[in-house]
Amino acid sequence: MKRIRVIPCLLIQNGGLVKSIKFKDHKYVGDPINAVKIFNEKGADEIVILDRTANLKGPDITKIKDIASEAFMPLSYGGGITTLDQIKQLITGGVEKVVLNTNAFKKKGLVREGARYAGSQSIVVSIDVKKNFFGKYKVFIENGTKNTGQDPIEYAKAVVVAGAGEILLTSIDMDGTFGGFDCELIHQISSSVNVPVVASGGASTIQDFVKAVENGASALAAGSMFVFQGPHRAVLISYPSESELKEKLFLHFN
Repeated sequence: MKRIRVIPCLLIQNGGLVKSIKFKDHKYVGDPINAVKIFNEKGADEIVILDRTANLKGPDITKIKDIASEAFMPLSYGGGITTLDQIKQLITGGVEKVVLNTNAFKKKGLVREGARYAGSQSIVVSIDVKKNFFGKYKVFIENGTKNTGQDPIEYAKAVVVAGAGEILLTSIDMDGTFGGFDCELIHQISSSVNVPVVASGGASTIQDFVKAVENGASALAAGSMFVFQGPHRAVLISYPSESELKEKLFLHFN
């Protein structure tokens, strides 16, 4: 049976867990360590922690170590990573993969340096993509506030050549909307690179997971789907049961 990774993606702002809609209107939803403990109990495959406020001050290594010590699953961390030394501290502190976004774009050598140190399997490049006025996909950085003008296919190819072992692909337009993944974007990127592409942004059901995998995603990440319940977006952390994933997702591809 083919097992497909289903990954909670948690966003941190000033130490608290938040969720956004299209990278805006961030809502506080709880404490990240408590959330990690709950996902432990629910048997999540992996977990991704992204600190959107770390760009100004760098990663809070002590805090990240505390979170990693509570995670009984592989932990990926991104946010404010600018140097190889920070990558080393994170890896030795219990982080399995580091996630580079803005500084993968600005510091072209950082992906290569990180891959040489930790191996490509430990270097994830997060690519945030949004359609422009003309409907063309473009790569955005700095928490989705700056349009680089870069085509995401060409950018994805470049970061893989530099050493990225995985791509976390997020559609800004679909983030937090429960409208489903951007399957066209997933297909374009996954068919252009030879590393796993983790789809992110818009999931609301396991059927959305199925569609993303059918379009080339190797793994699925979700945030709002796992922290909100009901039409009023009440905060309640959840995660599909193993039997539900097996029945509705894994067996679909066997």
